[in-house]
Amino acid sequence: MQGALGPREVPAAGGGLRCAQRPTAPSAASGVYCWPQSAMKKGIYDKFGEEGLKGGIPLEFGDDNAWSDGYVFHNDPHRVFKEFFGGDNPFAEFFAEDGSELILPFGGLRGRGAMKQDPPVVRDLYLSLEDLFHGCTKKIKISRRVMNEDGQTSSIKDKILTVDVQPGWKQGTRITFEKEGDQGPNVIPADITFVVQEKIHPRFKRTNDNLIFVATIPLGKALVGCMLDVRTLDGRLLNIPINDIVDPNYCKVVPGEGMPLPGDTQRKGDLLIYFNICFPKKLTPNKKMLLRNALLS
Repeated sequence: MQGALGPREVPAAGGGLRCAQRPTAPSAASGVYCWPQSAMKKGIYDKFGEEGLKGGIPLEFGDDNAWSDGYVFHNDPHRVFKEFFGGDNPFAEFFAEDGSELILPFGGLRGRGAMKQDPPVVRDLYLSLEDLFHGCTKKIKISRRVMNEDGQTSSIKDKILTVDVQPGWKQGTRITFEKEGDQGPNVIPADITFVVQEKIHPRFKRTNDNLIFVATIPLGKALVGCMLDVRTLDGRLLNIPINDIVDPNYCKVVPGEGMPLPGDTQRKGDLLIYFNICFPKKLTPNKKMLLRNALLS
């Protein structure tokens, strides 16, 4: 009767017996080679049994030697054990070189079932043109899941993330806080990314590093000229003379009164002034006569 610790043999496909119990290091006297160290030898054992390993594979052609060269047990159980497990210690993959235990991710050994990072969390960060002109600091409170000290349970906690807005940042600028997402036992926390979006401004529209301002003036000023007052983002009042005749496509360029350039805030873009010309809805006969004499004579 087979011992309680001995390998249990079950029929294998194609004849022969196969060891069904995971082997421990065999003794020199046993001569057992359950689960050969290569897939080829396992296939030989499954098809031809123990004789196939000892005597080799029967040749299909009738030579004098009807068997190929076979497997010879070398009477060294430790060598068999090392060949099967790839080393003296089958558990070496669980330990570092200094013998300390490795903390492996849930789901398997190194390279199998490795931890994956959650996809990034992307949120818009709306800023005014004044914020982007001067630069500022924005503090954003987030709520995220954090692992407790026991390493198994978690709780929801708040955290403040600080964004240092630099002068000249443009719409679409991305600010990333690495691994600030929800924590979990088997995942790498996601990155949190904020994308700058510009708030609508009551006076200006931004295009790259320039600012666009639309002035509404009556037809008379468009023809004879005027002074135009423009309040800047930093609170200054510009008095801009308009000496040209203003047509619907006219643009007045004021150099250096736009947005600061990223990385060189001493330099700025331009202020571009376009005009909305208001025409009179009606004219008296005398005014029409004066205009006719002034413009058509």
